[in-house]
Amino acid sequence: MTGNVATLEQPKRSVLVSMSSDYGMEPGAFEATLRATVVPPNTSKEQFAAFLLVAKQYGLNPITKEIYAFPTKGGGIQPIVGIDGWMNLINSHPACDGIEFDDQFDDKGKLTAITARIHRKDRQHPTMVTEYMEECRRPTEPWTKWPARMLRHKAAIQCARYAFGFAGIIDPEEAERSPEVITGEVQAPPPPAAAIAAPVEEHIDVTPFDVAAFLDRLDTGLQAANSEETIEEVWDAEAVEANLTDEESLQRAFDMKKARLTAITKAAAK
Repeated sequence: MTGNVATLEQPKRSVLVSMSSDYGMEPGAFEATLRATVVPPNTSKEQFAAFLLVAKQYGLNPITKEIYAFPTKGGGIQPIVGIDGWMNLINSHPACDGIEFDDQFDDKGKLTAITARIHRKDRQHPTMVTEYMEECRRPTEPWTKWPARMLRHKAAIQCARYAFGFAGIIDPEEAERSPEVITGEVQAPPPPAAAIAAPVEEHIDVTPFDVAAFLDRLDTGLQAANSEETIEEVWDAEAVEANLTDEESLQRAFDMKKARLTAITKAAAK
């Protein structure tokens, strides 16, 4: 009689447990720290998990605010990556072979544009992107005090997108310009309940479920996933089949999932 050897499948660790372990913290303390510093106070468990998936996908440290989140008008959150995070993405990419900048000036010696040039080890020609002062400059303190530095940051970020295909993340400047992102609601966490002197009137949110915003958030999470396992984690975190009750929207979600799986399979086959 031939004996059968039973194999036990190792349980999958949640992204919260995985990331808290990476930083040597207990999951509860890790989540509390991020909720108090880098995500909107009312972020749901599903939105929090989606944010962690993006951070883990790109290897960005939310504790040091390489990546953080702003709320969107649709009720979701948008991962924001600061300049330190973008530099981490560029320099840690295995194909990166250096970045260069060329400044352009007008006849009066005024800076008008900066070109970023990123070299990849696996490509013959560098990726080049030019950002123009006239299009990028804004009436804010950083742009007033350090216009050259700010324009250099913009050129580096946009060039990195073209060179490495980073998706699902934007920089703080884009967040402030985007009509879909509300940037003034997460400057500080809410005070603890004991510190609130006056009673707060209970508010019932009757905002209708925004299917379009949900699908956009789902697509962002799926595009950030790089394996079948992480795709399933995004799918479960968003509770897709529970949130989408009409067949058309659910079919769109399944199509997104199928397309991402196909893209990962093709990439792995090359």
